Amino acid sequence: MRNFWIVTKHTFLTKLKTKSFLISTGIMIVIVLILANLNTVIDMFNQEKQRTVAVIDKTGEYIDLFENQLMQTDNSFTIVKDANELEAIEKVKSGEWEGVLTITIQGSGIPEAVYQSMKISDESTIRLLQSTLTEVKNQKFTEEIQLDAMQIAELYTPAAFKVVSLEENAKSASELNAARGLVYVMLFVIYFIVIGYAGMIASEVASEKTSRVMEILVSSISPVKQMFAKILGIACLSFVQMGAFLLVGYFSIRNLIGKQDEIDFLQFFGFDGMKLSTIVYAVIFALLGYLFYAVMAAFLGSLVSRVEDIQPMITPMTMLVVVAFVISMFGLGNPDTILIQICSFIPPFTPLIMFLRVGMLDVPFWEVGLSLILLLASIILLAVLGAKIYRGGVLMYGKGTSLKDLKHALTLGKKES
Repeated sequence: MRNFWIVTKHTFLTKLKTKSFLISTGIMIVIVLILANLNTVIDMFNQEKQRTVAVIDKTGEYIDLFENQLMQTDNSFTIVKDANELEAIEKVKSGEWEGVLTITIQGSGIPEAVYQSMKISDESTIRLLQSTLTEVKNQKFTEEIQLDAMQIAELYTPAAFKVVSLEENAKSASELNAARGLVYVMLFVIYFIVIGYAGMIASEVASEKTSRVMEILVSSISPVKQMFAKILGIACLSFVQMGAFLLVGYFSIRNLIGKQDEIDFLQFFGFDGMKLSTIVYAVIFALLGYLFYAVMAAFLGSLVSRVEDIQPMITPMTMLVVVAFVISMFGLGNPDTILIQICSFIPPFTPLIMFLRVGMLDVPFWEVGLSLILLLASIILLAVLGAKIYRGGVLMYGKGTSLKDLKHALTLGKKES
């Protein structure tokens, strides 16, 4: 057992000190900080010069209302009235002005606008001008039919619409929204844990084979213990890295909402209606998902002798995760379909899709239990099979980039056992 912990510690510390790990962790922390302070960052880059738009109102009815409404919404615009259309277009082409908006009236009396600009890809400006004209049109029409302010407010008030589930113990609308938010976040977390750290395990095994360290390790510790020691070492590494991300994100968000004391941290993300059981399930499925794919990655990594051959070898495993992720994204909109129910019991998909179901639906406990049993049984089966493949795979050298090498590894593993 002492050798097991030595390998675990060695795997953890070796990866922890690598430049690639430190640089990637630093980059991710910077990204987390930017995302947590996204509004501040956007404001820094949004200190733009005044944008000049020439508005040619051929109706003579909308220009003043349009200017007032636009200034209330965004005062970074300067409206030029009474401009000559041809001269205005030339100034737009020279880059002096942002664009030219020409307003006319249709036969039905509804205003029609044509916006000419060198940058029609600037959708935010186009949407703003369009919504402003629509708002002005609504104001003018309501004034013409002599509606007062209260009647106008009632006119644009959305119809009350409630959704009530007739199913017993069904989640309320607030619980479902909170669950959808957490499920969405956790699906990404589980996905990146599996993709990132399982691939790291495969790379670690392959790199040790390249340096011939594997031959020394095999003589001092059984391949089975060695495989699980590496899995545990990378798991500890993932806890450190994910913990750093969570702490940075937590304190950044805390600092952001500190200016608004009435907003709770969970309320900020919409998780205030979240059940504790959902968070527990998130942890369970994340750990089991990592273990399932980590075992698979370990024995796939043992089949190659060069680090550059890792990617082709683990591509089938990666595709399984991608398919599970795509199905789970589809299931966010309708988690009770037959496809989602069936896939939640298929072990490679269970960590993502069964968690999706338990997070958003009232799933019978026997279904959750059955999926966990199938997933655990698959992990045990993979561990037994993986240990045999790993035992032979670590002794295989040469070009190994095909899954056909599994048979050769199994044969070598049986001889060694």
